[in-house]
Amino acid sequence: MDRVSAFDEPLKKLLGGATAKVMADHLDLHTVGDLLHHYPRRYEERGRLTALTDLPLDEHVTVVAQVADARVLTFNGGRGSGRRLEVTLTDGHGRLQLVFFGHGVHKPHKELLPGRRAMFAGKVSVFNRKTQLAHPTYQLLDADPADESGAAEAVDAFAGRLLPIYPACKQLDSWRIAKAVDAVLPSAREAVDPLPPALREGRGFAALPEALLKIHRPQTKADIAEARERLKWDEAFVLQVALARRRHTETQLPATARRPAPDGLLDAFDAKLPFTLTDGQRKVSEEIFDDLATEHPMHRLLQGEVGSGKTMVALRAMLAVVDAGGQAAMLAPTEVLAQQHHRSVTEMMGELAEGGMLGGAELGTKVVLLTGSMGTAARRQALLDLVTGEAGIVIGTHALIEDKVKFHDLGLVVVDEQHRFGVEQRDALRSKAHSQGEKRSPHLLVMTATPIPRTVAMTVFGDLETSVLDQLPAGRSPIASHVVPAKDKPHFLSRAWERVREEVENGHQAYVVCPRIGDDEDDPAKKKGKKSAEEEAAADKRPPLAVLDIAEQLAKGPLHGLRVEVLHGRMQPDDKDDVMRRFAAGDVDVLVATTVIEVGVNVPNATAMVIMDADRFGVSQLHQLRGRVGRGSAPGLCLLVSEAHEASPARARLSAVAATLDGFELSRIDLEQRREGDVLGQAQSGVRSSLRVLSVIDDEEVIAAARQEAAAVVAADPELEHLPELRTALDALVDKEREEYLDKG
Repeated sequence: MDRVSAFDEPLKKLLGGATAKVMADHLDLHTVGDLLHHYPRRYEERGRLTALTDLPLDEHVTVVAQVADARVLTFNGGRGSGRRLEVTLTDGHGRLQLVFFGHGVHKPHKELLPGRRAMFAGKVSVFNRKTQLAHPTYQLLDADPADESGAAEAVDAFAGRLLPIYPACKQLDSWRIAKAVDAVLPSAREAVDPLPPALREGRGFAALPEALLKIHRPQTKADIAEARERLKWDEAFVLQVALARRRHTETQLPATARRPAPDGLLDAFDAKLPFTLTDGQRKVSEEIFDDLATEHPMHRLLQGEVGSGKTMVALRAMLAVVDAGGQAAMLAPTEVLAQQHHRSVTEMMGELAEGGMLGGAELGTKVVLLTGSMGTAARRQALLDLVTGEAGIVIGTHALIEDKVKFHDLGLVVVDEQHRFGVEQRDALRSKAHSQGEKRSPHLLVMTATPIPRTVAMTVFGDLETSVLDQLPAGRSPIASHVVPAKDKPHFLSRAWERVREEVENGHQAYVVCPRIGDDEDDPAKKKGKKSAEEEAAADKRPPLAVLDIAEQLAKGPLHGLRVEVLHGRMQPDDKDDVMRRFAAGDVDVLVATTVIEVGVNVPNATAMVIMDADRFGVSQLHQLRGRVGRGSAPGLCLLVSEAHEASPARARLSAVAATLDGFELSRIDLEQRREGDVLGQAQSGVRSSLRVLSVIDDEEVIAAARQEAAAVVAADPELEHLPELRTALDALVDKEREEYLDKG
């Protein structure tokens, strides 16, 4: 097994303790293999300068540029730290200013002379309307003829025509990472190749050691393309093999087939619906019923636009299972949402939800709610109804997962908003169906209102069959969205509050959403200890706006005289429910809330939403929040309030949300913005990204082809007995917890 060991060698051995510690702490690189898989983000051509006009604000960048001029300014008589060096860089078109202060002035003043070229790294900021890097680090790229100190050697290190620019951090520049890579590159010869030889030869790929050499130290642009193509395939293929093995295992599990009885509960429910189902709802329901009728567990992902009627589809699946003698459980991420689902399900079912009660329909069943904050008596009754089978449907939060909860015969688990649940919770609920003596998995339906591009579904939910609802039910209204730049144009914000007032005067209601609650628990100053004035200035960010503060300001100021209430996750459950009920009944005009209202809250009379500090939320989250308005016949309005600078990536993100209501389009933008993160570890932060060159958005063909190849390999050899190298790569990629995560989708 020595072949693997070179890649498992700790970096400390080769690079020394200090560098290895920075790499571990800030870049999550621990072994030689980690560093060899830390690929350059891009390459600069020697002699070509980086375009300086579009540098992203607040991001750490590395640029190659030429010094145009430099000047020293003195203040405080030039004593102590009273000197400031301003250097102007140029790329031939744009300009970028560098500033050095105090004792940091001496060396750059001597070295950064007009006409010299260097690589510079630092964080982009704006000062006096000019883009600048404060105290950047730099590496000269041309030797000073008069300099005998060996700077020429440093420049020789970059003699290659293509300079690799690595993903770096403040503590470690790209060029120091490049030097470290040089130290470990000889180990690339010992790389274990995960691609089966037949696949590698069939597609004409370079061997893995050669690909690693070419991506780190390319001679030509063709080298880079060839290496990336090969390394993309590794990532896509190993990932798809992991998913194919999951699917293979799933098909071996037994489950009870659940076919709805004719003239049963489902037919009775359909007969009393006051509207007809959309074609999309019918088609998706059929797909689900076909799955439920098989003796292997269904694993289906149901995704749809905000408001496309997923709950109706899920409810019909639950009724079908009850019809067939089983029980169905719906798992919701928050108490507010569990109560909302329970309320809407019992309203939709009417007397059919009162099985066994006076006045209930004889076909009916009992629908119970189970949450952590219920009173003891109600909880005891709910648990009893589940174990006896009296309750056909249970809707609840994580409380459903506790050991005490026993089912009579659990046939279907519906998970709402899967990204809020960890692996263990879904697992625990599925294992509940195993308590009846023989192990039979319940069927699983995962619902998400965050639309997922096809490639991501193939990657993240590769073990789930996917159904998509893309039609909105009749009677839904369009939503207009606008960005409100509160800093540049304060009068826009005043106008936003006038618009809220107008909506209320027209008999409607509004939400105001803030990122923080604002009680002592989440006061940033108390949490982290006070910052110094310098730190405050450096961070240049006030704490996020808070529900309690904003509600008070609005009630006393622009919304004076309106009925303003608050809703957040740390309120008592009864108080939360009370506020939601009164808002739904129209007794509250404006609800100032945190994101507890993000999913599933349905108040058709609410037409306006103002999102404060909108730049602090992700794209999908903003789209979800916006879906709370425009649910009735009156048009919706969503105002995204932000103090972000016009040129910042945050503002670009908000403009994208304002420009489209298409959730699938936004999910692509969201992925691009988040640099895709680790698509696998979405729900588990802390698992390092396994995708370094594969782009889930742009490499659809690679992913689709890798999926086919992987399915063929696993069908022929499910345990990969004849492919030990692939097994090794799989173990490295999918450490145990990740494989479990893949399983849960």
